[in-house]
Amino acid sequence: MNFQVTGLGLDKMKLDSPQSFLDQEEVEEAEDGQLLEPEAWRTYVERRNALQEFLTSDLSPHLLKRHHARMELLKKCSYYIEILPKHLALGDQNPLVLPTTMFQLIDPWKFQRMKKVGAAQTKIQLLLLGDLLEQLDHGRSELDALLESPDPRPFLAGWGLVEQRLADLSAVMDSFLAMMVPGRLHVKHRLVSDIGATKIPHIRLMLSTKMPVMFDRKESVAHQDWVSLRWFVTIQQAVPEQFELRYKLLDPRTQQECMQCGIIPVAACAFDIRNLLPNRAYKFTVKRAESYTLVYEPWRDSLTLHTRPGPPEGPASSWLGKLGPSLTAPSER
Repeated sequence: MNFQVTGLGLDKMKLDSPQSFLDQEEVEEAEDGQLLEPEAWRTYVERRNALQEFLTSDLSPHLLKRHHARMELLKKCSYYIEILPKHLALGDQNPLVLPTTMFQLIDPWKFQRMKKVGAAQTKIQLLLLGDLLEQLDHGRSELDALLESPDPRPFLAGWGLVEQRLADLSAVMDSFLAMMVPGRLHVKHRLVSDIGATKIPHIRLMLSTKMPVMFDRKESVAHQDWVSLRWFVTIQQAVPEQFELRYKLLDPRTQQECMQCGIIPVAACAFDIRNLLPNRAYKFTVKRAESYTLVYEPWRDSLTLHTRPGPPEGPASSWLGKLGPSLTAPSER
């Protein structure tokens, strides 16, 4: 629809045309340019473009969102100590000492102490990662506000501080990326006790990460008196893993119903639990089985399923009279 605009020296303006808004932005830029000399204005535009380029590439919202997702994933991971041979002594013709052999040489008490050190180092690393990510979020907000400032003069006057801020944020990003991967575990004392004439191997300890175990919420389903559970790991290990599956009845009403719980070792990523009560809610959790090298496992996935109602009961039948120990069966699928 066209409207007659009077008093402005214009015949008409199409309000439904996007060009009118683009023209308005150009007018505002021209007004900003009048505040500066031509050379200063060119400098302002160049520096503004450089800042926009930094915010759209090095510190883009998409990149920060991806880092937040990776951070949440790391909080759910399991962390382990890896024992690796450091090197072989010059002229040593013995075969490489395997980690399983090294465990026989390591002092158990010292290793348990190192597991506590590893857990503390992992917790500190996760806290530092969270702090660095917060710095990146805050830095982007500051620079966004600077771009939105209507007056170009403070932008030019404080460009030295802006450059320093860009350098600082780049360094923070580098530190964040470097810390995303668990590194070497710092050892202050020898883990291998004196073993007489046997040559003591040189070893190094590393922190390794395993992706979290998570229920497949589409494939895990409840039936009337049993459930079919499925879970997965994002990155499968070369060696088959062992898992620990737990379940329990929520809000048991009798002492006998309190027996509807258990811990099941599973050597697969699927399992069926049978002899459950109909029309009741059960909570299930899954994690990797305990390992001697595990140092920190802050999270385990849980799932609540509600079994389907049973058929109408006759006057002589009652589920409370049929309760027995809960049986489990491996999944056939």
